[in-house]
Amino acid sequence: MIRPDVRAAIVAHARSCAPEEACGLIAGVGNEIRMVYPLTNARRSPVSFLIEPAEHFGALRHAERNGWELIGAFHSHPTTEAVPSAVDAREAGEPDWLYLVLGAVGEPRLRGWRIRSSGVEEVPLVESPEET
Repeated sequence: MIRPDVRAAIVAHARSCAPEEACGLIAGVGNEIRMVYPLTNARRSPVSFLIEPAEHFGALRHAERNGWELIGAFHSHPTTEAVPSAVDAREAGEPDWLYLVLGAVGEPRLRGWRIRSSGVEEVPLVESPEET
């Protein structure tokens, strides 16, 4: 389930970072997203991202204090569709994470993915009717 406030936070972060890729982390319990952390793209690139390490650690500590775990990451593609690139697939380090990609071409579109050594598989995102 993806809540409207989660989607809105990702879209807002992507708009504020354009024309560079926006990025961040996702915390939750199981498959339930509790928090998104809009973070700094240390690469400051329009075609790739690297989460600022100190911010990654800060998000991890915050999540743990709240009884959550990091369950994924998100980033934007300012000029392409919401499909992981070859770089995204190569650099994905957590095979159990949910990777959200926001395609910012035209109307922003958010899609979910599992990226494993065996390949990239789309995870359907179900809209939650309300914020929790």
